Amino acid sequence: MNHTLQLAPLLCCVTLAAAHDWPQFRGPEGNGHSPAKNLPLTWDTTKNVAWKSEIPGKGWSSPALFKGRLYLTTAEEVGGELSLRALAINAATGQPLWTTEIFLTPPTRHHQKNSQASPTALIEAERIYVHFGHYGTACLDLAGKILWKQNELKYSPVHGNGGSPILAGNALVFSCDGNSGPFIAALDKNTGQLIWRVNRETTAKKNFSFSTPTLITVSGQPQLITPGSGVVCALDPKTGRELWRCRYGEGYSVIPKPVLGHGLLFLSSGYDKPVLHAIRIGGQGDVTDTHIAWKLEKGAPHTPSPLLVGDELYVVSDAGIATCLDAKTGQVHWSERIAGNYSASPLFADGKIWFQNETGIGTVLKPGRTFEKLGENNLGERTLASYAVTDGALFIRTEKHLYRIGAK
Repeated sequence: MNHTLQLAPLLCCVTLAAAHDWPQFRGPEGNGHSPAKNLPLTWDTTKNVAWKSEIPGKGWSSPALFKGRLYLTTAEEVGGELSLRALAINAATGQPLWTTEIFLTPPTRHHQKNSQASPTALIEAERIYVHFGHYGTACLDLAGKILWKQNELKYSPVHGNGGSPILAGNALVFSCDGNSGPFIAALDKNTGQLIWRVNRETTAKKNFSFSTPTLITVSGQPQLITPGSGVVCALDPKTGRELWRCRYGEGYSVIPKPVLGHGLLFLSSGYDKPVLHAIRIGGQGDVTDTHIAWKLEKGAPHTPSPLLVGDELYVVSDAGIATCLDAKTGQVHWSERIAGNYSASPLFADGKIWFQNETGIGTVLKPGRTFEKLGENNLGERTLASYAVTDGALFIRTEKHLYRIGAK
């Protein structure tokens, strides 16, 4: 790698690291919130760029930050093979620290908005968990040494892999929603051995999806929220037993990670017509007819995850329509077009909302029931990854680079 110049908030979640870290997809609590302060409002290819590092290969995993190091995955062609790798970068300087090959596989096709290295790394204590969908999963130490690998969970993907893993106690959990026989799996985080595997029962005609699970607590008991094609299911994280389900028709290729607040789960139902659902928690069995509090059918996202800030829920459609709703009722406060098309999930930090579009434009909004743009900044490079953040700095992965945006 050449160095060149993410009720009220969550009822329960797994806190993975100190407040200034960003150790998994959508941050320490998996909901897009960070306590980071003093973030730059303006930047471009040179202004407020502390450093810019070239990233080898291709990958759309978002940066993960832990104890001053950034962790990414990438897929690099080497001698006609595809090397699936994890790498570490010094967050202060942008200098590469190490790179480790996890799997070597023949090149395969994937969607133009995907890669063979799209799931975001997860760091807990002294361990890094990297996931490459149907290619496999691995655990490394902070020096890049492989502690275990697991590649026995085979399925037929469509468009590549996408959903990131989460931790639920000792279980590393991820969705395996392929072309047929979709399932959810849990590995022992210490050994990589399979704890449980449960089939996703769905009547949707298209089975493939890419969502990241969300861990919540209901009446003192943990539940895994696992969206897939046609249905979202809540599972017992210890056994995989289904606790409840809510159907949403033929929605497939489900990507957004759910968020929880005010006793409601907020999630989007996927292609061909996304619908944002607010689902009351606490049900049992099939709750489709009893627990949907409200829906948003116009401006719902296919890809970016929702963001809850206080009583307001913010979403951005893939076509760039940003919407602010009353989280409890679904009433729309405003709906405005912001620049470009969107895949990255929004961030709340430093009292502001941060969006990143697919051509490298970052838009900053003031949260509230009135639309107010605070900044619009262009890096001029394609990007589908979501932000990582720490005090004074944003980390943005583009097609070929990783940027630290903030004072030098």
